[in-house]
This record gives sequence, C-alpha cells and structure tokens, in this order.
Amino acid sequence: MKLVQNAQPAVAKYGGDIGTMLAGADMWMRTLKIGLPISMEHHRDYTMTGRADLYQKIDYPKPDGKISFDRLTNVAFSFTNHAEDQPNHLKVADLELQKESEYEVFGGPSTRYCPAGVYEWIEEEGKEPRFQINSQNCVHCKTCDIKDPNQNINWTTPEGGGGPNYPNM
Repeated sequence: MKLVQNAQPAVAKYGGDIGTMLAGADMWMRTLKIGLPISMEHHRDYTMTGRADLYQKIDYPKPDGKISFDRLTNVAFSFTNHAEDQPNHLKVADLELQKESEYEVFGGPSTRYCPAGVYEWIEEEGKEPRFQINSQNCVHCKTCDIKDPNQNINWTTPEGGGGPNYPNM
C-alpha cells in the first residue's frame, strides 16, 4: 500500500494528466526506496455525501432474477450466519442525530449504501419514521463505518465469529 499511497489523491487533486505523471513518479521513486517526502491526503468518503435536496431521486430498476438479484438473495449467497441471541455489533451513537441528519437532510443513504440491506427507515402512517438495524444480514463490509455522513454508526467485531461464510472461495 505504501507504493501507491499518493496515486489516487494525486489524480483527484491535479487531474488526469498531471496527477497521473506525479503519481507515476512517486510510485517509481518508492520502488527505489526514495519516495516523495509528502503523504497526500484524500477526501474521507463520508465528507463527499451531499444533501438529498440537491439531487434528483434515482429510480432503480427491479432485479430480474437472472442477471441482477435483490439484496436478500445476495445475502443468502454469502451464507451469512449470526447467532440469534448475539448482541448487535452495529452501534448507533445518537438515534436522534440519525433521524435529524441522516434521514431528513441526506435522505437516508444508509438504506442504499449498505449492500446487504441492513438499515431501514420504517415509515408507518401517523408515526415518526424509525431506524431499524437488521444486523443478522450484515456481511461485514464496514461500509456503514466509512460512508455514514455523521460517522454515527460504528461497526464492531461481532460476538462468536458470525458473519459471511463463502464456501466456494
């Protein structure tokens, strides 16, 4: 990882042409154990999430069951297994902040960035929306830890080693 640590930040900051040349020079110098005397910073992923009112809502096509599948089918393919009485390994620091910011400002991106459909905003008629975590579906990708706009969701190691089990790998 040391070899390519400045590659993506260089291209993002200086553009495709100059950034690629700078990244190439840095990688070449690092193979000679020299390297540039700097370590460039890249934007944290959660800082790049924009407010929902600035974007048009995307209408995703329904999965066809041949080429594309729904999330729960994909979770089943991963053979994810958690003990039923296991404590929740996905911790929300402040549920009120989750509602006020993640849902109302950002439009609930946790329902879309999680590949296993772990997070849901349940909207019942006459009641306020509530945040539900289906931790038994978690495939331990840690996207919630990386992408949550408030850094309000913390992924912790689950008890008992549960999670995905890819038998064909």
